[in-house]
Amino acid sequence: MELKEQLEALSSKLEGKSKEQIKADLTAFEKKNNELIETSIKSVREELAAEMKAIQDHADTLDVKLQAKQKQEKKSPDAIKALITENYKEIGSVKKAKPIEIKAVADMTLGASLTGDQPRDYNFNTVMIPSQKVNVSDLVGNVNIQGGTYTYPRETGGEGAIATQTEGASKAQVDFDLTMVDLNTDFLAGFCRYSKKMKNNLPFLESFVPKALRRDYLKKENANFYAVIAAAATASAVTSGNKIERLISEISTLEGLNYDVNAIAVTTADWWDIQITEKSTGAGYGLPGVVTYENGVLRINGIALVKGNWIAANKYIVGDWSRVNKVTTEGITLEFSEVEGTNFVENNITGRVEAQIGLAVEQPAAVIFGDFTSA
Repeated sequence: MELKEQLEALSSKLEGKSKEQIKADLTAFEKKNNELIETSIKSVREELAAEMKAIQDHADTLDVKLQAKQKQEKKSPDAIKALITENYKEIGSVKKAKPIEIKAVADMTLGASLTGDQPRDYNFNTVMIPSQKVNVSDLVGNVNIQGGTYTYPRETGGEGAIATQTEGASKAQVDFDLTMVDLNTDFLAGFCRYSKKMKNNLPFLESFVPKALRRDYLKKENANFYAVIAAAATASAVTSGNKIERLISEISTLEGLNYDVNAIAVTTADWWDIQITEKSTGAGYGLPGVVTYENGVLRINGIALVKGNWIAANKYIVGDWSRVNKVTTEGITLEFSEVEGTNFVENNITGRVEAQIGLAVEQPAAVIFGDFTSA
């Protein structure tokens, strides 16, 4: 019962009593309430003492931890004071069932303060592996056919010779030998398969995959055509001289047979090695007068040298490239299908690149295949 209610009850009891009785009741009331107040004060003091002890115990624990941390990090002795000052409100509310956690303030870093990934900017243009600088098909002619076999006649020799007629005698007789040469075209092809989810999640695939398939197709076409040229061309007979001298000798040989040399294919390494050829021993770089370099084109006697990265190391091809033809039944095509094989049920897409082609070295004598290291 609160004090106000007790006083009201006491007042009602005093009515009709004598002065001595009233004094006795007041004395008893005062004594009773003094005992209650003292009991309450004692309880509050004990509760406050318990809470203060909990605060002190927690502060002692913090003190021990901070002292250990100070020894490790060599911090100032004021660290404990600073932490308690900064966290005064939290420490003041500590009870046995309500602990608190205090952390020292530190510099923010991505590793320490960021959960998850930081924002990014995306480039959807794929940084691709480059295509080869020059393709065999850039150098040769092209013949389109309807079927799968290309047949052409090649002159291979003859007998007799044109001569001045002796009066009354027979004229000189000549004949010519011909060979019908067959070339079968074949499919050069490849495919790649990827999921529709990958296409949807990586939108750049729509432009990347066709470019990559075409690039890899041309690399393989170059490799195949190079093998055909190396096998069919005339082997070089040059065994001496530096690279420029050897190439000039090959040009001379072909022009001596009335072929028009229109390009020389060398490896990139040899192309640059020719660039640093000295005019004479000890003269320094400057290129001999027969070699020119203008607008990114290196020429020997006006004939362009191209970087054929499909050529084997130290090899070269000097030729009248008009006597070599790429034969095409079906040109290069790119197709994509969502219903090929099990694509429809597995949600895949197949991309295919292919062409039905072949290479005809129509006149092997018009092309020379050589080696810079031959001796």
